[in-house]
Amino acid sequence: MSINLRGSERLNRAFTGIPTFLRANYCPSLSELDADVAVFGVPFDEGSPWQPGTRFAPRSIREHSMRFAPTGFFDISRQQHFLTDVITQGRLVDVGDVDVLPTNVIGTHDNISAMTQLIRQRQAIPLAIGGDHSVSWPLIRGIQEPLHVVQFDAHLDFAPVTNGVHYSNGQPFRHIMALSQVQSLTQVGIRSLRVRPSEFSDATAQGSTIISQQQFRQRSPLELFEHLPVGEKCYISIDIDVLDMALVPGCASAEPNGMRYDELMAALLALIGRMDVVGIDLVEVNPQLDVATGVTSYLAAHVLVELLGHLLLPRPG
Repeated sequence: MSINLRGSERLNRAFTGIPTFLRANYCPSLSELDADVAVFGVPFDEGSPWQPGTRFAPRSIREHSMRFAPTGFFDISRQQHFLTDVITQGRLVDVGDVDVLPTNVIGTHDNISAMTQLIRQRQAIPLAIGGDHSVSWPLIRGIQEPLHVVQFDAHLDFAPVTNGVHYSNGQPFRHIMALSQVQSLTQVGIRSLRVRPSEFSDATAQGSTIISQQQFRQRSPLELFEHLPVGEKCYISIDIDVLDMALVPGCASAEPNGMRYDELMAALLALIGRMDVVGIDLVEVNPQLDVATGVTSYLAAHVLVELLGHLLLPRPG
């Protein structure tokens, strides 16, 4: 069973109550999960060789998601109400956080994969809030179905193993590309001047479709994903640094010349309209670096809320 935290008979403010994502019901037992989407936190930043702090993002993003009403949101430009019953009818629930084992990276990764696998076994879409980008590899490893991976990022995260370092946030997509269930990898918004030539050549040689930020701006949203087979399963990984650094002060890996919010959302909506989404993660928000208002955490929550609004619309036919 799930625990009702909406408190619909009470006057809930954004700063009151227990912070589940969107004030959704809390489901403490995955064996009893019965929902379309299961949100969970991955409070892990031991893959970051630069600045720590992304372990605090799941809690911060949940808190900022509570600024939205559990009865959904109204899009003025479309004159349409989204998520009207998704929270109130329990179609989306919060299942808590992965069990993190400090300093035991492999053990934590195993827990991440196990949690994702259990959620898929219950026929729900896992939506993971990271955490640094190293967590995407165990997340996708836990989805044991043929799928296409689309990564929105400023960086390729395809670094080789050097000095015995295997699981940093600069390496996950090298490991992801090697998973047998991964049918393709598409990397969108790449622009960092710190991408190594070997990362680019290795990713290209292994079959990744790399869409630089310049190429992104030269194509329509629909053209970005023409190479992906319509209707097949897809996993979406969103690094918050795909957005321009002016928008994401709470991100240690932010880069200039990134996407605007509307550009990212147009691409995401084109993708979910083409593919069958079976998993999502959003990573690299660092509340310790954010400004006092927590705008990066709020922006991350905003991305997920709007994406979910469209993802959970009834499909024609």
